[in-house]
Amino acid sequence: MNVAVVTVGDELLAGRTINSNAAWLCAQLAERGVTVERITTLPDRISDIARVVNEYRAAYDAVIVTGGLGPTHDDVTMAGVAAALGRDLTDHEQARTWLADEGYSRDDLTDGTTDLPAGARALHNEVGVAPGAVLESVYVFPGVPTEMKAMFETVADEFSGTPTYREVVVADEPESALLDRIEELRATFDVSVGSYPGESVRVAIESTDEDVVREAAAWLRDRVESRE
Repeated sequence: MNVAVVTVGDELLAGRTINSNAAWLCAQLAERGVTVERITTLPDRISDIARVVNEYRAAYDAVIVTGGLGPTHDDVTMAGVAAALGRDLTDHEQARTWLADEGYSRDDLTDGTTDLPAGARALHNEVGVAPGAVLESVYVFPGVPTEMKAMFETVADEFSGTPTYREVVVADEPESALLDRIEELRATFDVSVGSYPGESVRVAIESTDEDVVREAAAWLRDRVESRE
């Protein structure tokens, strides 16, 4: 299963808010064996949201969109998703009923709070108010991290794939000095390899075969200088 993550918000693009939602979602999806192919941040603009969501839903198994939910003037994500799928925004009866059961009367809710794309499945907000939605392969969550996390957990089982195993070998050598051994590692084992320099070089070895990862990591550890 491959997924694109779209985060929406002018505050993200201005650097005033750290995009912690994308990092958290990617970690959760990776644990479930799902491959994240894209992370894209968009402004609070209907046309941009519609264009990107429409493009990504054709290319990936699922699209997760976070941010911009609610009834205020800059909460335009639902409108963008509706436009991407050629749907109207309508007052979602199930979402309004759920909020009523939680103690919110119609007078308590700002107009537009329960407007979702026609035909969408409502995702209830256990720690907030604005509902999320699922429409075809597009999942829409709030941008508030606590709300997003709680809502994702309600649909987490809908995201699954082949688990990937990972080991990291730390080498106290320049990255350039490791190139020949990394090349030999890739030729010897069916693994993906990434090298990340810093005070030391962290060589990450990944595969869907746990035994191969273990063998490849042991092979490399025997051939690098390390404090481990």
